[in-house]
Amino acid sequence: MAMAAGQKTDLSEVRNIGFIAHIDAGKTTVTERVLFFTGETYKIGDIDEGTTVMDFMSLERERGITIGSAATNAKWQDHQINIIDTPGHVDFTAEVERSLRVLDGGVVVLESVSGVQPQSETVWRQADRYGVPRMVFVNKMDRLGADFDYAVSTLHSRLGANAVPIQIPIGAESEFTGMIDLVKQCAYIYEAEDAIAHTTVEIPADMADKAEEARQHMIEKVAETDDGLMEKYLEEEEIGEDELRAAIRQATISMQIFPVLVGSALRHRGVHPLLDAVIDYLPSPLDVPPVAGFDPADEDNKMERKPSVDEPLSALAFKVVTDQHVGRLIYVRVYSGTLEAGTPVYNPSTRSRERVGRLLKMHADSREEVKSAGPGEIVAVIGLKNAATGNTLCDQASPIVLEAISFPDPVISVAVEPKTRADQEKMTDALVRLVDEDPTLQTYTDEESGQTVLAGMGELHLDVIIERMRREFNVEATQGPPRVAYREALTKVSEQQGKFIRQTGGHGQYGDCTLRLEPLEAGSGIQFESEITGATLPREYYGPIESGFREAAQTGILAGYPVVDVKAVLTDGSYHEVDSSEMAFKIAASMAFKSAMERGGPVLMEPVMRIEVITPSEFLGDVIGDLNSRRAQIQSMDQRGEVQEVKAFIPLAETFQYATHLRSLTTGRASFAMELDHYDPVPQHVAQDIIGKK
Repeated sequence: MAMAAGQKTDLSEVRNIGFIAHIDAGKTTVTERVLFFTGETYKIGDIDEGTTVMDFMSLERERGITIGSAATNAKWQDHQINIIDTPGHVDFTAEVERSLRVLDGGVVVLESVSGVQPQSETVWRQADRYGVPRMVFVNKMDRLGADFDYAVSTLHSRLGANAVPIQIPIGAESEFTGMIDLVKQCAYIYEAEDAIAHTTVEIPADMADKAEEARQHMIEKVAETDDGLMEKYLEEEEIGEDELRAAIRQATISMQIFPVLVGSALRHRGVHPLLDAVIDYLPSPLDVPPVAGFDPADEDNKMERKPSVDEPLSALAFKVVTDQHVGRLIYVRVYSGTLEAGTPVYNPSTRSRERVGRLLKMHADSREEVKSAGPGEIVAVIGLKNAATGNTLCDQASPIVLEAISFPDPVISVAVEPKTRADQEKMTDALVRLVDEDPTLQTYTDEESGQTVLAGMGELHLDVIIERMRREFNVEATQGPPRVAYREALTKVSEQQGKFIRQTGGHGQYGDCTLRLEPLEAGSGIQFESEITGATLPREYYGPIESGFREAAQTGILAGYPVVDVKAVLTDGSYHEVDSSEMAFKIAASMAFKSAMERGGPVLMEPVMRIEVITPSEFLGDVIGDLNSRRAQIQSMDQRGEVQEVKAFIPLAETFQYATHLRSLTTGRASFAMELDHYDPVPQHVAQDIIGKK
């Protein structure tokens, strides 16, 4: 079977799906149940016991969270389901980002008590960006305070999603005994407390009216997307089950509706129907549009590849993992053609040819070797030396570059030092490998202090990296206090001349240019243009002037942080026939930039996080008082049952150790989530402190 994997797999029977959600909504638990029911595992893993298949890093098992997205595949009703379990914590957004890029469909797991939480909003937006059709699984229906209708209402109110329940629960909390399938018009009951399989029965009489009302609502929503169905609905004709299923599938794939299912994964409830729905409603690789890309020789020449073995090979490397046994593993999604072990592939990003060593089908941390992989398959490749996350692998005879994956910039950094001389070399090696795996992790040497600096997405992210260095690479390292990635910006237009003249024996140096600096909208980056004609200054000096400006902009004048959102316009200049050189103009541009910056009202900018704190009402005063003391701007407060939800903007610099502090304020009962929202000017008194410390 392994031999023919590339040729025999019927693409209409393949599903590439991911479970995405807020931290603690139960994604990994859902995945574990799916693997158990599909026969991939023989014992159900448990997060609390640390025996899950998908969270196989020792660190994940201890912390009870998912850190890296793990890939596995399962069989259900003659279909192959490739599953990627993604992390829910905001510090690991990159893992979600890269998984969504290669998935065809997603199952968003929501918690029945809280509904849509901040991180669910983030992953939902990421999935929108990549156009991934989704279903929603409302999990933990047996929890105290479970409320299916509330959870569905948050999908509408917070995400603006057209969520359509295709199941409704029977009972809630400890009374949750099953669900009603509105498409098949039957009920699934779990008779015993520990029942793994459901019994299919008729809809209970006391719920018949509610089920009929929910079914009519579902048909109406689906009919809005299908003219034929709408006619039947309006004329009150009977709509067949197959017809309804086909219409729901179509509407889900085109993202006009998002079907909602219900269950409690920990108690196995609702997982079988969820698997059926994945096959019934989520797209196969044939249902999604052909993958888009462009010709490496000409970016304007747009190309696409259909999911067929007859097309030239195109595949995307979306994850790099260092495996202790086999070395560098690269997870690849094949979009077209066939990827075969032992054959060469072309990487247009590095312009190099590489040989595919072995291909592995992954089951979390165990693996099975295959000879080839066809369109729609996700495999791990051994033997690629230069391929990195986001690179395309293709056929050299017909190259294509697929859309890469965008990752956010790091917002927080810490200095790390090895404890002993022996650790120094091992630490360098460990960091090279970890940066290779994680695109949101950056490392560099601070020129002033000579320290090695690690930059990442949050405190938890960097803690996990340092812990992984200790466990996986045996490197003992100490970390300094976290540092914030400040930026510098201009507030007004200013124009200054930069003149560099050196007269020494023989050739001198002569460079003279005038730059006008203009502040830009946030997020515009750094831009350069020229307003002068060739007669004033030869064109060959424009390049050195631009690179001199760009280099100077990497260290601002207030505290040496990079300057952002500024445009430099070259307005004037002069040159000397003999003494002018590229070097002289580079230095002149740097001088002009520095003096224009000084007169342009420079300000220090800091990253501001969007934070959402959920706290029991009795601690609301303490939580708000604490947030105010951290320079937070409260945006809203909402009462939700017994808890209060506070939304605010808070400077990143004020959030260190916030998790520990919030726990002690609220006896461990409050939770929070935050993500980078924007950059804001630092208040004058705080800026003085920061500049003083530099």
